[in-house]
Amino acid sequence: MKKLILAALLAASPALAQDDSAFVEFKVMKPEVAMRAAVAAMEFCRGEGYQVGVSIVDRFGIPQVFVRDRFAGLHVYETAERKAWTAVSFRTSTTALAEETQPEKSPYGIRFLSKALPLGGGLLIEGDGTILGAIGVSGAPGPDLDDDCAEAGIAAIEDEIAF
Repeated sequence: MKKLILAALLAASPALAQDDSAFVEFKVMKPEVAMRAAVAAMEFCRGEGYQVGVSIVDRFGIPQVFVRDRFAGLHVYETAERKAWTAVSFRTSTTALAEETQPEKSPYGIRFLSKALPLGGGLLIEGDGTILGAIGVSGAPGPDLDDDCAEAGIAAIEDEIAF
């Protein structure tokens, strides 16, 4: 798994130009698509009896959307955004990162970065193998349940982002 973390860190580094063009092309989600994913995740959680906050960041970790259910805790804004940022920054789910950054493992130092939050609930949003952004959910009674809600948000836009 050390190789997985190393690969994720390398993938997060700027890519070398593969041609002589002065431009780089990439895809990002429209805000309306990001909003549909966030609302779908929140509504899934609500249906399960959880009050959550949901953040969507673009492929660069910049927040696009945040929604908070009416009774979600005060902490969900920061936590959801940090989970989404962490997932896109390290190019992996925050659940996987939580496992790989345990105290006895070499990537443990990631836990000391000020914005990284290796705690379940952050997932990459990908379309045709391209990272489009990430979703972070906070407020369910466990990180695995935050993951379930994030998965529901991604599933809601799957047909739109598959290209």
